[in-house]
Amino acid sequence: MMRTLPRPVVIASIALTLVASLGRVDGQEAQRLRARELGVSALIGGQPGALDAITDVKGVEVGHTTLIEGEGRLVVGKGPVRTGVTVIHPRGKSSADPVFGAWFTLNGNGEMTGTTWLEESGVLEGPVAITNTHSVGVVRDAILQWQVARPGLQPWGLPVVAETYDGGLSDINGFHVKPAHVTSALDGASGGAVVEGNVGGGTGMACLGFKGGIGTASRVLAASAGGYTVGVLVQCNFGARQDLRVAGVPVGEEITDLRPCIALEDPKVRPQTPRCSQEQPRSPAPRDEELGSIIVIVGTDAPLLPHQLKRIATRVSLGIARAGGFGGNGSGDIFLAFSTANPQTGGPQGVQRVEMLPNAAMNALFYGTVQATEEAILNAMLAATTMTGADGLRIHALPPDRLLAALRKYGRLK
Repeated sequence: MMRTLPRPVVIASIALTLVASLGRVDGQEAQRLRARELGVSALIGGQPGALDAITDVKGVEVGHTTLIEGEGRLVVGKGPVRTGVTVIHPRGKSSADPVFGAWFTLNGNGEMTGTTWLEESGVLEGPVAITNTHSVGVVRDAILQWQVARPGLQPWGLPVVAETYDGGLSDINGFHVKPAHVTSALDGASGGAVVEGNVGGGTGMACLGFKGGIGTASRVLAASAGGYTVGVLVQCNFGARQDLRVAGVPVGEEITDLRPCIALEDPKVRPQTPRCSQEQPRSPAPRDEELGSIIVIVGTDAPLLPHQLKRIATRVSLGIARAGGFGGNGSGDIFLAFSTANPQTGGPQGVQRVEMLPNAAMNALFYGTVQATEEAILNAMLAATTMTGADGLRIHALPPDRLLAALRKYGRLK
């Protein structure tokens, strides 16, 4: 059971990095081994960047604000709270220079604001944020207030904010994300290593039957393909346990226990969910319904125009499919891709000269996008720790030892 917190714990990106380095996140032991360190990245394919993160794309900055408070029965407006906000600055928080961008939706049971103008203009102006479903509005407004108050930025905007649902673990109807939390994430964003798992907008998320959240990965193309970098960040909250695949191995079929349970003994609390005190058999379980959502942000330094970035965004779907997703009816699968190439081409006057790759040279970027997406999903689950939230709902972390055992069983690891 989690500790009781007398007041909200607001953890910005820098503070959370410190907590993770000490080995404890959300009161539990942090799992710091990522897919690359476990030897799984090589099975997925491609060459990761130095950080194996979206921040391998020069200039990209990521910030989180994480909100964790309380335990026990859900009381709307009070908690428990397991939520937050994550932001991505394509050229860094100090830059007003827009980037070319595009978006794609595999299944639209979700939201990403600002996409009408993104589709029309092919230009992304300002940061991208991800939060919970019921906080999209406050995050959008807070970004706009931050944007118009900063010298050099345009005096209007249509911020891009996306969401996934954390109402299982968190008091989603309590509207706990406030403008100050958004500002903290915007101002605290930085390059370098990205904190993953139970952080930011991903704090209260579940993915493919395990604890999910924020994950990231990257791929660097061979010099013969241009040497470009493609980085991916996901907020992972989709899928069913039986569909989980890692490097082609049906890991979800191998780990049939550790399923969601209720840590409270009161039989009136979520009576359809098993109690955590009951031993779960390691036998095939009934198939889960595919629910939830995933938001994916792709950044690259390759010189791509908006129509080509649309092609990149669509390939995200293939990485999700490799991990076990199929875009079910209840899922919001929404993706955005941007390019940091072609700086200073967003001016309102004069002829703008840009560079672009030929379409025939994009295959390596497609591969990198698919591979980085699959790995980012896995990194989200590997970084996340078991979390107990509203009404005692407990979502278990993916155990790395059993993941590796499954990979060995199918001959993918020695």
